Amino acid sequence: MATAQLTISPEDLSKVPAGKVRLPEPTILVIFGASGDLTKRKLLPALYHLEQNGLLPREFAIVGVARRPLGNEFAADMRAGILEFGEAKEDDPHLESFVNKVRYFAMNFDDASGYEGLKAELDKIAKEFGIGGNRLFYLATAPEYFTGIIENLGVKGLAKPEHGSVRAVIEKPFGHDLDSARELNRQVNAVFAERQVFRIDHYLGKETVQNIMVFRFANGIFEPVWNRNYIDHVQITAAETLGVEGRGPFYEKAGALRDVVQNHVMELLSLVAMEPPVSFESQSVRLEKLKVWQAIPPIPITNAVRGQYGPGKIPGKNGEVEVIGYRQEERVNPNSGTETYAGVRLEIDNWRWAGVPFYVRAGKRMAKRATEISIQFKQPPLMIFNRNSGGECDIQPNVITMRIQPDEGISLRFGAKVPSTQNVSVCPVTMDFAYDKAFGKSSANGYERLLLDAMLGDQTLFAHRDGVETTWALYTPILEAWAAKTPSTFPNYDAGSWGPASADELLKRDGREWRKL
Repeated sequence: MATAQLTISPEDLSKVPAGKVRLPEPTILVIFGASGDLTKRKLLPALYHLEQNGLLPREFAIVGVARRPLGNEFAADMRAGILEFGEAKEDDPHLESFVNKVRYFAMNFDDASGYEGLKAELDKIAKEFGIGGNRLFYLATAPEYFTGIIENLGVKGLAKPEHGSVRAVIEKPFGHDLDSARELNRQVNAVFAERQVFRIDHYLGKETVQNIMVFRFANGIFEPVWNRNYIDHVQITAAETLGVEGRGPFYEKAGALRDVVQNHVMELLSLVAMEPPVSFESQSVRLEKLKVWQAIPPIPITNAVRGQYGPGKIPGKNGEVEVIGYRQEERVNPNSGTETYAGVRLEIDNWRWAGVPFYVRAGKRMAKRATEISIQFKQPPLMIFNRNSGGECDIQPNVITMRIQPDEGISLRFGAKVPSTQNVSVCPVTMDFAYDKAFGKSSANGYERLLLDAMLGDQTLFAHRDGVETTWALYTPILEAWAAKTPSTFPNYDAGSWGPASADELLKRDGREWRKL
């Protein structure tokens, strides 16, 4: 298959408007669970990138909160994280001034008296930096601490200060089923108004995810064919070569359906399927996404498949590497029934998508790391080429593929005539747009946009409670059915493969097959 690369010329790139710069008000960002990897690998490097680009207010401070008595070690550790994961340089003039804004406060999250000390510390830091009353609380802890932290912030008067704005960012998972999600939302909204709550899904911070809406609604050639009249089906894949990476206890409670499909994959699906919003404002975008999820009828258990990886071989830097199965992983039940692969067939019962199946899959220890959306179009009503020409290729359907990671970009497959003086033979070719080749490689990790939006109070790229509960309502019956019957076939796919045979059968029933990545 031939491939044509699409790039942006330096002249065109120079014409891209910078846009109006929005700067947050002076703020103290408080990170609960700051001693975890997320802060060092993602949050602090992202904040540093904002500082480099002049997008943070001058009056700004970061306070890490965790149980360990780290003291000044915390700032030094965050500096090392920025150098390693943020691709910073030692001689960058922004580095030292940024690290000087980092503080640490040790406390137990369930100790009510600790919040009194935290309040006093924040008041002290606010005076030092001239910040005032604006606070952004980021909950980067294990989910079992969410409600306790939220409740204590309310009781100690940290959720509604007399001056300034207060917001709370909550990392996923937002519950583990419909009932727990509703209860978590109830407890959060008892302290914070919904306008103060930012449920973060880091997928929505990726440029390629945000570009789905731009691709659809900023280009006149795609939207007219973006419907049931032209599209045959849609596939969404979120595949990882990694295993559980020492997170056995967490993954035993989660599984692929909870960990990836209910949140990341459903967000991607909503952006592909939503109607054009009246504006790119949070309320308009969230409403159209919610309409998509609400239009999905209950998913029959026969349309959901699960798998668990066994030993196998995965791609490595120097060839294939042998890996153990899930049940042999550290701190995993040797008879575990937790799925590391989930595949689902669903439909959207609305005017645009009625009759178009959406196939979604997510798995660990797959053959390749790839997150992508594939829109396959219907074949022409009459195939007049390659019938009697002895063509060397099969005519394949047109496909638009949006690659979310790791090689971000968009490709379009279409048929083209093979050069020949005798026959009219058609073969598939691909036009390919690659983000790094067009715009250059970025060191951003996706949290930059989300953190900036949270400080600005823009909820467009954050989950609303109604959306969270609607997607849980779709998948909770499947989770309950799976929990009621431990699979006897686990493990049912080799590490380094594309999942269990039952996932292939899910599409074969419809006369289709998974796209080969």
